[in-house]
Amino acid sequence: MGRAIRVSLTVAGVVAFGILSGGMLAQGGGQGAAAQGANAPDAAWRTATPTNDAPNPYNTIEGWAKLPAGREWGSTSAVDIDKDGKSVWVGERCGTRPNPQGGAPVSTNSCWDAAAGKMSEFDPVLKFDSSGKLVKSFGAGMMVFPHGIHVDRDGNIWMTDGNDNKPRPRPGQPAGTPLPAAPEKIVGHQVFKFSPDGKLLLTLGKAGGNPPGADAEDPASFYQPNDVITYPNGDILVGEGHGGANSRLILFDKTGKFIKQFGKKGTGLEGEFDQPHSLAFDSRGRLWVADRANNRVQVLDPKTFKTLETHYQFSRNSGIFIKDDIVYAADSESGSVNPMHGAWKRGIRIGSAKDGKVTAFIPDPSGEGVTFAMVDGKPVLKKADGSNGPGGTLAAEGVAVDKDGIIYGAEVGPHKLQRYVKK
Repeated sequence: MGRAIRVSLTVAGVVAFGILSGGMLAQGGGQGAAAQGANAPDAAWRTATPTNDAPNPYNTIEGWAKLPAGREWGSTSAVDIDKDGKSVWVGERCGTRPNPQGGAPVSTNSCWDAAAGKMSEFDPVLKFDSSGKLVKSFGAGMMVFPHGIHVDRDGNIWMTDGNDNKPRPRPGQPAGTPLPAAPEKIVGHQVFKFSPDGKLLLTLGKAGGNPPGADAEDPASFYQPNDVITYPNGDILVGEGHGGANSRLILFDKTGKFIKQFGKKGTGLEGEFDQPHSLAFDSRGRLWVADRANNRVQVLDPKTFKTLETHYQFSRNSGIFIKDDIVYAADSESGSVNPMHGAWKRGIRIGSAKDGKVTAFIPDPSGEGVTFAMVDGKPVLKKADGSNGPGGTLAAEGVAVDKDGIIYGAEVGPHKLQRYVKK
């Protein structure tokens, strides 16, 4: 697979170029993407060759981060590196809680205990030093669903909260059953900026967020914000939309004043996203968007948000991190949450932001021995014993890399913060 094939597509007199190299497909944006139209469906991921065979040069270190006695890991998708280059910040969804029926503690994916009608007392924002010792925590009661994290150039910590504590029908209740009482304090769907000591410096959006699809009436508030990143001049960009009708990028100035929004839900190559789940900048200042449900990465002009490149070889990305123009892309859903992408193995793909080539792959161990086949047009995944392949979100969703090249993966389903060190 060392060959390189250039494929061209002419549309209305405009040429779009794609490159297939080492099993990877990268389509240039620019005129080619614009010529196909903002609403032209992008199905190139269906024919892209899976990049499953790159070597794994890393050892996995289990149990590196130590939580205090009485607390266990819950779901986490948020991880970033401190300004010191070594310490690790994590947004974690408040561990486990006692099982009301007795027995083992209940795993949690939320800091809101709907059954008890209260927020967790645990701090969801955690800082670990390079030895894995917990050295700082804060944020208790402030967020329901810590989702994306960003450490800015000044060392401040930004967190997105992707859910709320508003009353909802309980599972199994008949239609028309009255909703539970509303909590005294509505929390959720906001973006927070903290100092390294945990002082709240800025809040974006209103508590409880927009009703789904109401961003046109209130563009400066959110519904399910996924990630946040800051520009060199301090401007703030939020990626929003976790499966509903909304998918957009929202830009604010450094004071939190709304500037503009861009994009909508769709599969087009220009101006459309489906779960813009993670954000990163490369050395040229280009914006990389992990467009998860579209099984691709979109590389955009940071000012106009025009599509410059579209990459499929990094698979179905939940998290993306770029350091020294090396791309670290975490796929936690191929073949489990998304069976149609089952030919792609879950894990962390590592490659170049310059030419797009994938050079290393840390596979999800739960995918070992799983086979993939299309049967009657549907994907079928089987374990070695013939049982169905694993379901749910697995492996890392969030990914970050310290100054020594040590990789950290934040896992939602397995409830882990993994550490990966070069062999």
